[in-house]
Amino acid sequence: MVATNTSPAAAPPRAAGPQAGHPGRRGLSPQAEGMLALLVTVAIWAAFALSARALSASSLLPADAALLRFGVPLVVLFPALWRRRRRIAAVRPGAAAKIICGAGVPFFLAAMHGGALTSAAFVGSIVPGMVPLFVSAIMIRRGHGVPRGTQAAGLALIAAGVAALVWRYVVPVDTDVLAGSGILLVASGLWALYTVGLREVDLDPVGSIGLLCLPSFAVIGLLALTGVLPTGIAHAAGGDIALFLVVQGLGVGLCAGLLYAFAIRRLGAERSSVVGSLSPVAVVLLAVPLLGESPTFAVLVGVPLITAGVVLANRRPRPKVPADA
Repeated sequence: MVATNTSPAAAPPRAAGPQAGHPGRRGLSPQAEGMLALLVTVAIWAAFALSARALSASSLLPADAALLRFGVPLVVLFPALWRRRRRIAAVRPGAAAKIICGAGVPFFLAAMHGGALTSAAFVGSIVPGMVPLFVSAIMIRRGHGVPRGTQAAGLALIAAGVAALVWRYVVPVDTDVLAGSGILLVASGLWALYTVGLREVDLDPVGSIGLLCLPSFAVIGLLALTGVLPTGIAHAAGGDIALFLVVQGLGVGLCAGLLYAFAIRRLGAERSSVVGSLSPVAVVLLAVPLLGESPTFAVLVGVPLITAGVVLANRRPRPKVPADA
């Protein structure tokens, strides 16, 4: 799950070449390229939610998964990050703190722990679903207007969907699920902080990944070396290491950020956010065969409400056309 502040831009003209003039070898249109990138991103976001739930049943500990999540992008992107080192170092401390805390170690550990106490459907719905509500709260506190119209309706649907997810665990009280849901709300609030922070920095997607991963890897490494967070990666099963390396390191840490930024440039922010809202649905569908989770009635009600709410909350009002136009 990735948020970005990349604004829509016209796709660059395609260079003439063998594929451009050969009717049998025509390439994909910019819209098709963007949609393909976005669908892969949604699959990666779903894999993040599934891995958050699967971590409790694997031989890896949270610190191990975090080392893979933040370390792999640094290794892959090292030459590009070295060229951007001055721009990364020039980011204002306040904006950098929002990005590092919002999507770094605090967010990662909260999402993993919350997923261990709940289900993949909760992770895939609450964490991304509540972000528009938290972002709106931050914007209101900064003096922006209160959301109205379809945006307000979308935020109300998101809140109703989250309430539908957790209501059955209130009476009788299920302390694990309620605690896990609360921790996932914290993770969602942190991700909203990350979203706001991205709007305050002048970095491309690669630079943003470096700003997030370098201090996060250093923090998790220090916590592991000092024993604050236990690690067992040296004795973990090879299959578990490979799975989290691909899903968390290459998938979430590297590919999702780059692909989502590419999709926004091709499709625009609104269309990308609408298709991206299908992530909770993908999580619920994939959790059945992969994790053996059966969707409950609360999930069947709450997930569609959250999905519809995210779609409405991300809609922007169309500019009014003058009557004499």
